[in-house]
Amino acid sequence: MINLTTELRVAIRNLRRNRNRTLVALLTVASGLIAYLLAGGFIEWIFENMRESTIRSQLGHVQIVKPEYFVKGIADPYSFLLPAKSTELESIKQLPEVVSVAQRLAFSGLSSHGDNTVSFIGEGIEPEPEAVVSDQIRIRSGKNLSSASEKAALLGEGLAKNLGVTPGDTIVLLVTAANGTPNAIELKVAGTFFTSAKEFDDSALRISIDLARKLMRVSSATSWVLLLDDTKKTGEIVKKLRLTLPATTFEVIPWTDLADFYNKTVVLFGKQINLMKSIIALIIILTISNTQTMSVLERTTEIGTIMAIGLRRSEVLRMFIIEGILIGIFGGIVGVVIGYGIAEILSYVGIPMPPPPGMDTGFTAQINVTFPLVIDALALAFVTTLIASIMPAWKASRMNVVDALRCNQ
Repeated sequence: MINLTTELRVAIRNLRRNRNRTLVALLTVASGLIAYLLAGGFIEWIFENMRESTIRSQLGHVQIVKPEYFVKGIADPYSFLLPAKSTELESIKQLPEVVSVAQRLAFSGLSSHGDNTVSFIGEGIEPEPEAVVSDQIRIRSGKNLSSASEKAALLGEGLAKNLGVTPGDTIVLLVTAANGTPNAIELKVAGTFFTSAKEFDDSALRISIDLARKLMRVSSATSWVLLLDDTKKTGEIVKKLRLTLPATTFEVIPWTDLADFYNKTVVLFGKQINLMKSIIALIIILTISNTQTMSVLERTTEIGTIMAIGLRRSEVLRMFIIEGILIGIFGGIVGVVIGYGIAEILSYVGIPMPPPPGMDTGFTAQINVTFPLVIDALALAFVTTLIASIMPAWKASRMNVVDALRCNQ
């Protein structure tokens, strides 16, 4: 019986004997992992960029609303108003993980300019805290809202285009106030903005929350929007707030429950990356299996000889499996190192991307190779080469000694 160290030395010697075949196997594994890391890292960057853009332009990390607001309050938001001032709001602002808390008042109605009339979905916001919460809302033209007393509106670029307005123009907002009576206000267009969500930009409008309260004849807000110092802390903060805030008065909603488009995108890209992983795994399995089968055929006489002098079938089986695993380990390491290097270079240079559908602004992408992605790639290399080695190794271990010795006679 031989020990593991000896088996490793023998396996390495056997791999070095046919360098060309071993090199092809190593390159197959490495190439598969490079492709997996680059594609997976690109999708990981897309996820991260979309996640942070969604959080920092629309949703925040956490929203606090009245219970059932997102079920029944869309049609009748003014039956689900939060208190304008409360001890709970002040205590939330003091949490060390909370960077900013912005009150919002949702409303909707018709906007008009000249002969153009377009429906809108509006938000009354606190300009200063909202500037922190929504720091990824990008101003296309004009300027952002700067003060609570400003009698101006910030329009999504799609809405501005449909109305035919530019900064400095005047628009009229017509709404149905909370008491059921119509109300209207004339405002200057302060600026236009855009986000990663075109459907949001096509209908969104923002004014100061003080102005929105006067317009809607209310004195409070429909939601409190929290921005945290780290997206990973969302679950922890949601749990803490649900334990401290009375459930009959407040409902704590994490951003993941509101980001429908993001969630669907993650599922779609997840299926694509799994398909790619399956294709890479199949290529590796077929290549390594073929390499090991050829090795068994070429070493038939050798296998017969070592079995004749006392090497057990289980040891022959283990010898070929170790050779396959070594190809997976070395090929995996080479693939990860090269893949990570290429990803860093491409991220440094930047990958110019065309505008998404419906948008007129492109972006510069990067490749985000995370530690879990590297572990997943190495596991892919190890598991596929192990699977690929089992059948050739089994055939080698089941050889008839006499037939193997006669093979080259």
